[in-house]
Amino acid sequence: MSTRYLIRLPEPEQARVSGEHAIRAQGAAGIAAEVQEALRGDALFARWRDGQPDPDEVDPALGITDPGAQVSGEDRDLGVDLVVNTSISSTVLKHRLRLLAGSAWELRDVRAG
Repeated sequence: MSTRYLIRLPEPEQARVSGEHAIRAQGAAGIAAEVQEALRGDALFARWRDGQPDPDEVDPALGITDPGAQVSGEDRDLGVDLVVNTSISSTVLKHRLRLLAGSAWELRDVRAG
């Protein structure tokens, strides 16, 4: 079952400097594409896991993917609003967002289906 998350990046420039795996895109469409790729594929998870002290001890459930995940973005009031539709758990979604944007994002709403 898919869940819709409304995510806000109030200051996208803070997200871009949030760490080793930070988003690189400048606009809402690019940011949405990066988040979508992080949910559909395992490349971001693999890079993060490989950087851990003991990669073999990382919970493989954090690497789950959703090939059907869809993310759209809109520039709004100097920030970026994202709509994320995915079957990935909120725990994994939050982990990916922390890798991509550090603490520079806000969860605004969650709805089933």
